[in-house]
Amino acid sequence: MNAPDGLLYTTDHEWVSVVSPGCVRVGITDYGQDALGEVVFIELPTNGRTVERGELLGEIESTKSVTEIYAPLTGTVTRANEELTSAPTLINRDPYGDGWLLEIAGEMDSDHELLDVASYIALVEG
Repeated sequence: MNAPDGLLYTTDHEWVSVVSPGCVRVGITDYGQDALGEVVFIELPTNGRTVERGELLGEIESTKSVTEIYAPLTGTVTRANEELTSAPTLINRDPYGDGWLLEIAGEMDSDHELLDVASYIALVEG
C-alpha cells in the first residue's frame, strides 16, 4: 500500500495536502482506488461551491461500485480536476499526482479529524 508521508488522510480513504496557506488539495488514496477497481466516471462539485466539513461533494463510479467523496474541511471549492472528466482512470494510475480531485480554500480546524500516515496505515491494516 502506498501512503506518502506528509499528507493527511480521512477514514473514507481520501488524502489531503496543503497546497498553500488556506488551500488544500484532495484526492483518493491508493488503497481507496485499488478497492474501487477501474474508475469509469467521476462527479465533482463546481468551482465556487461552499462546503461544510463532512458534506457530500460528489461520487466516483468504478467497474465494482460507487463511492462518495466528502469534504475534509469547511471552505470553498476553488478548483476541480477537469481532466478527470475525460480521463477518470487517472485516479487509478496516479492517485497522488495527476489523479487529484479538487482544491478547497479554507482553514483546518484543530478538531479536523484527519489522520497522519501512521494512523491511516493502522486503520487500513487494522
